[in-house]
Amino acid sequence: MTDTNTPLSVEEVLAISDPGEVNRATHTKIDRLVINVGNVIAWAFPLLMVAIVAQVLLRANGHNQAWLDDLQWWIYGVAMLAAFGYAITTSSHVRVDIFHQNYSDTKKAKIEAAAIGWLLLPFIALMTDVMSHYAWASIESGEGSSSPNGLHRLYILKTSLPFLFALAWLAGYSTFKKNLAVFSKTGLAKQLIWLFPTAVFMGWRFIHYILYWAIFFTDDEIRARRITREYEIFEYAMYISLAIVVALIVIGLVTSRRKGDV
Repeated sequence: MTDTNTPLSVEEVLAISDPGEVNRATHTKIDRLVINVGNVIAWAFPLLMVAIVAQVLLRANGHNQAWLDDLQWWIYGVAMLAAFGYAITTSSHVRVDIFHQNYSDTKKAKIEAAAIGWLLLPFIALMTDVMSHYAWASIESGEGSSSPNGLHRLYILKTSLPFLFALAWLAGYSTFKKNLAVFSKTGLAKQLIWLFPTAVFMGWRFIHYILYWAIFFTDDEIRARRITREYEIFEYAMYISLAIVVALIVIGLVTSRRKGDV
């Protein structure tokens, strides 16, 4: 049984009071960026509480303000998504580690690298891509609140989503790279192996957009919405990405073997 009178270590205190300061010496520039953004946006939570209390009091006195309802969703959406990247960087997210906590550091690092590279980062990359289209559609339509006296210019909120997902992706990648370094060299080939689905997906989207904009600016007769339907090359973009990633892995492994790094 743990002695409840045993004083907590500095790291244990920080893990509770300020997770962003735990192991600060090991933080990268990306880590500090994510943590600093999170620290700034964290001040939105007191504002959220004020908005909730104000709306409750106003409603109780027959003065409902729709813009306060919208403001609560705006604040909550931005703050929670910023907290996503912060939790990844500081490892302050909820973890069910019945087995994980008893593994060796190397085994933990392998599980983390595989989970982040094969599951988390592909999801975040997908959401960043989807949210970019979502935000652009909102900007084009000049989307506003459904209530006459609500918060309009809803596209401002939606435009923040792809940027916050991109920030979360950077947080995940930095954490992935630190875990990979525990048990392997972090050369390009090794990273691509442990990031395989992420690399293929991002390569596919990159090729897709390069082709799209090249056609958009060179074919004056085709409508923008029909570009991907009219040109068959888009059907092969995924295969092209897959071939490039595999080729880079092979070249990287061969080069490393020659240098004696493998």
